[in-house]
Amino acid sequence: MGKPEEDGAPVTAPCDVADEVARLRRTFGSGRTRSLPWRREQLEGLLRLLDEREPELAVAIEQDLGRNAIGSFMGDIAPVRSEIRHTLKNLEKWARPRKVRVPVTQQPGVAREIPEPKGTVLVIGAWNFPILLTLHPLVSAIAAGNTVLLKPSELSPHVAAALATLLPLYLDPSAVAVVTGGVDVSTQVLAERFDHIFFTGSTRVGQVVLEAAAKHLTPVTLELGGKSPVIVTADADLDVAARRIAWGKCVNNGQACIAPDYVLVEDSVRPQFVERLLTRLQESAKAEPTRMVNEAHFDRVVGLLDGHGGDVVGGTHDRATLKIAGTVVTDPDPDSPVMQEEIFGPVLPVMSVPSLADAVAFVNDRPKPLALYVFSNSGRSVDTVVSSTSSGSVGVNQVLYQMLVPELPFGGVGESGMGSYHGRKGFDTFSHLKAVLHKPTVIDLALTYPPYGPIASRILRRVMG
Repeated sequence: MGKPEEDGAPVTAPCDVADEVARLRRTFGSGRTRSLPWRREQLEGLLRLLDEREPELAVAIEQDLGRNAIGSFMGDIAPVRSEIRHTLKNLEKWARPRKVRVPVTQQPGVAREIPEPKGTVLVIGAWNFPILLTLHPLVSAIAAGNTVLLKPSELSPHVAAALATLLPLYLDPSAVAVVTGGVDVSTQVLAERFDHIFFTGSTRVGQVVLEAAAKHLTPVTLELGGKSPVIVTADADLDVAARRIAWGKCVNNGQACIAPDYVLVEDSVRPQFVERLLTRLQESAKAEPTRMVNEAHFDRVVGLLDGHGGDVVGGTHDRATLKIAGTVVTDPDPDSPVMQEEIFGPVLPVMSVPSLADAVAFVNDRPKPLALYVFSNSGRSVDTVVSSTSSGSVGVNQVLYQMLVPELPFGGVGESGMGSYHGRKGFDTFSHLKAVLHKPTVIDLALTYPPYGPIASRILRRVMG
């Protein structure tokens, strides 16, 4: 049963984490989750949940984040529904043994990769898109045939409580369990041994997860963040660039791991671009009635507006409502906090650079980002950015949308994360690709066994070397 916290946010009753993990392991040991019909049934159940309970989930998201129903549909519900449908369409193909070419030295023989579920896995969701970033990896984990312990973020408690209540009504409760709570519960969860851990969140907490996983040699997927840059070249369509960048920055009030974090614009078009960006940012902020998730995050983002050495346009804020207006910081000190920390709010630094080469050098001097965006009408400039930088993903003349392509892997590189998911990549992330070589017994050449005389040695060296 749920109960209210002092702030009115419901939480589920405490449970013994170790008992939950043991129960999930027993279910996996029964072999039930390996069945493709079982996997399909769970995915179809999850799809029904999103269809039938969308209003309840939208209310929970609004309570936690202030986001309206259509914003929650577009940012949380629709992408998961799309992923489920794509997975159902391709599940049999992904789960099929994959034939591998056998070299002549191993002939006759047949080699295959057989996808098998890893076992009992842990999925730790994030608060900023609490349905998307919790259920999206769940889709892949179920499709691969695992049992799953789901830990929604405590910073979106209404969504966490909704998931804890609703998921057992639509999914096999002996195979998918939900635990809710704060740091103490997360600590208990991470003390358990899992067959895979999937975490979405900050780099700092990702380090904690990785350290805990190392104690059990558990493989991990870390979807982290960082500062995702935008490069705007002199030949870009400035109107489109300003509109799309402003929109991407204001989605969920800037609280998105792949939101534009700063802009590098060529000197020759800087004035025109900044003018357009300010107009579009104000329009987008009015159209996205969201807020910061809590006072701590509000204070952190507002604090970034001090001591950066640049000029601030906008920046009005109200702690009582947790609202921060869309803000542009022009030419800040590259060493200031606003240019060193992931902003995760509606503040957008814009820096001038003499050339595209300078923009690329600036990006490459910093940790590898989760996403990188380039706005340009020059194919050569785009190719230069894509080939000369390293990032988890790249968006050309658009922001955020690369995450919505089912067969594009989503993940970071370096400090922005490790591993990826979505589509077949997600299925493989939660699968062990078991290598199998099948050799017939009809042919059993004596020369392959010792002792190796001169003739056998020459033949083996010629064939194998």
